[in-house]
Amino acid sequence: MTQGYRTESDSMGEVQVPEDALYAAQTQRAVDNFAISGLTMPTDMIQAIARVKAAAAKANTKVGSLEEKQRDAIVKAAEQIINGEHHAHFPIDIFQTGSGTSSNMNVNEVIANLCEQDGVDVHPNDHVNQSQSSNDVIPTSIQVASVLAVEQRLQPAIKHLMEVIRSKAVELRDVVKTGRTHLMDAMPMTLAQELEAWAGQLSHSAEQLPQLLQHSRILPQGGTAIGTGINAPEGFAEAFSKELSDFTGTEFKTSPNPFTGIAGQELNLQLHGQLNTLATTLLKISNDLRWMNSGPLAGLGEIQLTALQPGSSIMPGKVNPVIPEAVAMVAAQVNGNHTTITTAAQQGNFQLNVMLPVVAYNLLQSIELLTNGCHALADKAIKDFEVNEERLNEALAKNPILVTALNPVIGYSKAAEIAKRAYQNGRPIIDVADEMTDLGRERLEQLLNPKKLTEGGVSQ
Repeated sequence: MTQGYRTESDSMGEVQVPEDALYAAQTQRAVDNFAISGLTMPTDMIQAIARVKAAAAKANTKVGSLEEKQRDAIVKAAEQIINGEHHAHFPIDIFQTGSGTSSNMNVNEVIANLCEQDGVDVHPNDHVNQSQSSNDVIPTSIQVASVLAVEQRLQPAIKHLMEVIRSKAVELRDVVKTGRTHLMDAMPMTLAQELEAWAGQLSHSAEQLPQLLQHSRILPQGGTAIGTGINAPEGFAEAFSKELSDFTGTEFKTSPNPFTGIAGQELNLQLHGQLNTLATTLLKISNDLRWMNSGPLAGLGEIQLTALQPGSSIMPGKVNPVIPEAVAMVAAQVNGNHTTITTAAQQGNFQLNVMLPVVAYNLLQSIELLTNGCHALADKAIKDFEVNEERLNEALAKNPILVTALNPVIGYSKAAEIAKRAYQNGRPIIDVADEMTDLGRERLEQLLNPKKLTEGGVSQ
């Protein structure tokens, strides 16, 4: 045996494995074959596979296929992986066999070796992988991982961001600013209305995600190789779903048609479509914050984000909107991930999708990025920004679009004349309207009151 290595064997022969590795021959072959990116399966995915193994072991014992001592050893080893132990022993590249067989066998081998260390004879294929195939384990694990990540982390993060936005809106309910369409001056609005629009956009994702998860909870496990359930005892699939639900504390069900979940990735594509929508909303909010914060002298300068770090290596005193910029890049990455998952979902050739590892990687990365992006926007950008009310009021006073409120009283054409003259002369709209109409100053002040204009309705 080579120093520092041990000899392991599989159906293809012998292979040298690092002496302290918990994995065995099939994992080592994958490490050797797929030295492509250095990107490995997300921890959430490895933990999900471990959860599947624990639930499968319990189900196999329930249907009489596995001894209790082997079940207990497998569950104990799986729980160690779920608790974050042995992470270094899952080294396989994302760009591997399209079924994810290598990652499935990686987990099988690590669990089997942990069982052997506890003195229990457990084989990676015959026992850890009993009643299973990589073809149902990997699609099932993607769904399990995504359900738990969205339910436990992303949904609370969206809720937190919405709560921070709405709390800030209450604080700013009396602050009036110039609205903008096409990046041009429009009618006035309150800052609260602007922020509540953000919260409303986020609510679409908050409402849709739980509905999509209901579909992701329906698992193809038990379909084994292609969906027929070959080598899975009667009752295994139903027992598996019950054991997994009990083990994770969240509901999972057995698919009535496992062929679908093995051959296609439409559920994960639909779920990521909503993540892509959320990313789009975060990008909109981030860009609004960047524009509102721009300046401080030559930009809009409506708000001032909290200064977090120096913004330039050459320009002293410059401070940039780093959090909105970071979250904007999150959105760009998620948009790219959606393209990848769309392409991968198209690769369901006959009875098996053959791009499962890249679906897992991109889906779980998007969930993680969006979770962290929501918290960053809430706690480091929106919660504590300050408002430059003097700048807002100055712009409001000179905003020629306020004349829109006079349309019902003097007509569109006359209002347009007033707006053009006010803009050309850089004068407040009320002064020009006072000169060009006989409405009188007092009535004009009522008609052109910016706060009143944020409430809609027709001028009288």
